[in-house]
Amino acid sequence: METLKLLRDYFPTAVFTGKCLVFISEDWRVEMTEHKDSDFSKADGSQPSVIRLKIFKKALDGDFIPGHYEDFQLPSLNDLAEQIEKYVQSAIGTNLRENIE
Repeated sequence: METLKLLRDYFPTAVFTGKCLVFISEDWRVEMTEHKDSDFSKADGSQPSVIRLKIFKKALDGDFIPGHYEDFQLPSLNDLAEQIEKYVQSAIGTNLRENIE
């Protein structure tokens, strides 16, 4: 959860629910969740957390339909945030640092 809390500062329009960061608009929902590596055989857990980004599109009936997801695992928080921002911008055509429209 530590990485998500740090990403919350990078994306000011995000809402932290306690388990994920959410960006929501009239047509889109974007969720970010953090996953730790559960392989305890690895030494010192030096791998960064995996941040899973899920994108949902609003259907005609008003429900959000899961689209696609991507996992990010970059050691630098700035690189991680930049790559997430680029991915979402390409997928839905808007910037996460601004209000999703």
